[in-house]
Amino acid sequence: MTATIVSVGYQGRSVDELIDVLRTGEVELLVDVRLNPISRKPGFSKKPLSQALAEAGIGYRHERALGNPRDNRDPFDRERYEAYLLEVGSAALVEMLELAKSVRIALLCFEREHSDCHRSCILDFAAQKHAVRVLKL
Repeated sequence: MTATIVSVGYQGRSVDELIDVLRTGEVELLVDVRLNPISRKPGFSKKPLSQALAEAGIGYRHERALGNPRDNRDPFDRERYEAYLLEVGSAALVEMLELAKSVRIALLCFEREHSDCHRSCILDFAAQKHAVRVLKL
């Protein structure tokens, strides 16, 4: 059976909308791939988000090692992030892929569009090297 990983961004969404999307995707665990899980948008910092998810029956996990380094933003350099991912994030990436074999996970970052976010690099790697199916919500 092929593992499926959901890609989701919270841009333009409320916490309730995000939870509805996660339920639609049958997500059991949200993996936060922001370098720093804080947000100016109410409800999306680590503690309140993890609490809201827990109330909805969805787990939460922050994977800092999969975050995009601050010096690789605006503009985002895909090749630079991929090198960083393999160097710094490889253990977290392997762990996430193993986890995806037993539970439906979603990767979360701010950008709503999968292709505009570093999570696209993570999931492209997962799809190409580990035959993971990617569901974009």
